[in-house]
Amino acid sequence: MPELPEVEAYRRFFAEHAEGRTVLAVDVLDPALVRNAAPGDVGGALTGRRFEEPGRHGKWLVCPAAGPTLLFHFGMTGDLVWSGNEPDRHRHDRLVLVFEDGELRYRNMRRLGGVWLALDDAELKVVLGGLGPDAFAVEQEEFLGSLSRRRGGVKAALMDQRLVAGIGNLLADEVLWQARIHPRRPVEDLGPNDRVRLFRTMRRVLAGAVEHFDYLETRRRWLGRVRGRPGGRCPRCRTALSRTVVAGRTDPRRGGTGVGAPTTLAAASWRLPAPRAPRAWAPGPPVS
Repeated sequence: MPELPEVEAYRRFFAEHAEGRTVLAVDVLDPALVRNAAPGDVGGALTGRRFEEPGRHGKWLVCPAAGPTLLFHFGMTGDLVWSGNEPDRHRHDRLVLVFEDGELRYRNMRRLGGVWLALDDAELKVVLGGLGPDAFAVEQEEFLGSLSRRRGGVKAALMDQRLVAGIGNLLADEVLWQARIHPRRPVEDLGPNDRVRLFRTMRRVLAGAVEHFDYLETRRRWLGRVRGRPGGRCPRCRTALSRTVVAGRTDPRRGGTGVGAPTTLAAASWRLPAPRAPRAWAPGPPVS
């Protein structure tokens, strides 16, 4: 599934081809993928409007048009394609924005994700209301405060879009590997230094990933470059990588967990700390 860096690349692509341009028509080729409005409402709201600078919130592409806002979620296979001189549309094109010099097409083979329409700021808050702050914009104090209210494994927490929006399975593994925190480690067992290190590593990983869209190829010392490859070895300790199931995948709108997420581990780099010994119990003073 596209995560924050990939959606940032889509944001730049949308800006290149649609920002400042007037929509001549909207062709909804798959009405079911317009998740919160009638297909005709999208064209009625956007035709004749000019797109402003697009934004991003986590895994969501947010495209304001001087009033209404069009939102894209890419699911597992979503993509944006510009066509300047190709009249034939692909069978997986779901929605097409028509401009004077070409078309911007939302393509989605598996039909996960979709398109949302918000007519004003109030509706925009409804669409994005279940999400936490963008993982690349959240401040340290807010992140640590939200993390302090969490229980359970740290990987599940990072992937929960209600904590921070934008981190999926791949980035969660990368952040935790670089921070040297085991994915199964309970959040409540993280000390203050662990939590600060987690935040700073998350921001550093996101900065590197946003800088280079092909970060899995260019970042030679990252876990993600060898993750999932046959015979892959940890870039840090050189032990063989293994896969296990740790956390749950997240719902694009509500952040609920579902099936387990595959996690890449290196035995020497990722040791799960022994659980803390329970504190000795002593009776309190008698109650009068």
